[in-house]
Amino acid sequence: QVQLMESGGTSVQAGGSLRLSCAASGYTYTPYCMGWFRRAPGKEREEVAMTFKDGTITYKDSAKDRFNASRDNAKNTLYLQMNKLKPEDTAMYYCAADFTRRPGYSCNVGRPYDDWGQGSQVTVSS
Repeated sequence: QVQLMESGGTSVQAGGSLRLSCAASGYTYTPYCMGWFRRAPGKEREEVAMTFKDGTITYKDSAKDRFNASRDNAKNTLYLQMNKLKPEDTAMYYCAADFTRRPGYSCNVGRPYDDWGQGSQVTVSS
């Protein structure tokens, strides 16, 4: 059974940096997609950074110049380096993985994901 465990979330001042990690276990082949999502209080979940099996990475517009996602397949770990954090980045951050081949779906824009972590809270104060 696939397990995803996020870590690294904490409280930080605006302008600071954090690195989230997502340790994955319970599988023997590389997922098609792994990504970072977040849900802020009172808002819907949104995609933050999505990584494709071929190495492509896409970002939410507001994260493009500040966040950097990376995927270490040898360690089965997904990372999200977040810089220049803003109060509006405050949210629960989740990592997700999808092992299902889904013709017609890219890794971003509404793809359903099979497996989810429990989340890691990031709070940015002004």
